[in-house]
Amino acid sequence: MAKKMNNLSEDFPILQQKVNDEQLVYLDNAATTQKPRAVVEAITNYYYHDNANVHRGVHTLAERATAQFEAVRKKVAHFINASSEEEIIYTKGTTEGLNWIAASYGETFLKPGDEIVISYMEHHSNLVPWQNLAKKKGAVLKYIDLLPDGQLDMDSAYKQITDKTVIVSLAHASNVLGAVNPIAEVTKIAHLHGAIMVVDGAQSTPHMKIDVQALGIDFFAFSGHKLMAPTGIGILWGKSELLDKMPPLEFGGEMIDWVQLQKTTYKKAPWKFEGGTQNIAGVIGLGAAIDYLESIGMENIASYEKTLIANVLPEMLNIQGIEIYGPLDPEKRTGIISFNLKGLHPHDVATALDMEGVAIRAGHHCAQPLMEYLNVAATARASFYVYNTVADGKKLIEAIKATKEFFNNGIV
Repeated sequence: MAKKMNNLSEDFPILQQKVNDEQLVYLDNAATTQKPRAVVEAITNYYYHDNANVHRGVHTLAERATAQFEAVRKKVAHFINASSEEEIIYTKGTTEGLNWIAASYGETFLKPGDEIVISYMEHHSNLVPWQNLAKKKGAVLKYIDLLPDGQLDMDSAYKQITDKTVIVSLAHASNVLGAVNPIAEVTKIAHLHGAIMVVDGAQSTPHMKIDVQALGIDFFAFSGHKLMAPTGIGILWGKSELLDKMPPLEFGGEMIDWVQLQKTTYKKAPWKFEGGTQNIAGVIGLGAAIDYLESIGMENIASYEKTLIANVLPEMLNIQGIEIYGPLDPEKRTGIISFNLKGLHPHDVATALDMEGVAIRAGHHCAQPLMEYLNVAATARASFYVYNTVADGKKLIEAIKATKEFFNNGIV
């Protein structure tokens, strides 16, 4: 299996190119992942052979498209161990899923004085919707502290989650710190106080086996494009008993049961949340991406990435003047490594690395409160995925050293 993973880049034509006369090393996977031939071919095949709108149509193409569309729903349910495919809602991504929970569940059940608890490490997608909801409903938004190494402070979690808490929402894994949160433990605290547990799975789902039932959570959202699927497709999973209580948010075709002049009834979940024509090709691409990942094995992917980080992280720590954010134990993080070089702006670092063919990200990573918490304006971020290799990690180290020497004449 390891040998297969060391050759996975052959399945990704985009990785075969040169950038600035250097072989491309793509390390911006936390932003989006590259797509294997199998995913691109599945989408092309749909458009070439089965392109039709789903449901309602009775002609052959419509029936074929609908069968593929609904088969992926069942595939996703198996992928995250949902109890039923009817708990799987198609969205355009994690952001939409989290917004829907806030706008539907939150608007329905939150009262003035209730509390919403999140953490300082949250992506804006898991912060701004709750901030907006709290303002609209007169609720209180509270934050769980972090430990010095970037992990969640569980003592703070116990203090912040109270009998007034209605919603707890956390990233499963931080898009900046790489830290993996103890979601099952936090869920027990939330449920003890009668709160629901919402999880942003954007940075965990591509990298580890997800079992929503074992975690005990109530909602889980993730994006397809971060796990080799196309952009514009995502999943919101929710417990059926909660989805049934939530009103739909988009009204029109597909989500209705019966429309009269003064009254409309809606389909049951998940279809009541899927108004209008869905991203059918994106759904089919998501199914192909899941097939590709499962052919490798999510446990194998997690193990392989930890091996990569265990090789790269010590070498990075040996670079004078570097600061790395998040846990230093590879067992406690994903393949994300955020860092800064003393005296250099992260954007300059990223630009210099690009000249060496190494693609990383620089900025606040849609986590400005976390940047303030860390007392930095921004960070550089290298993020690995299963098609990256030990050689990619070595190229990153060489490029960082070359950048440091170029800007500082070897002195930081």
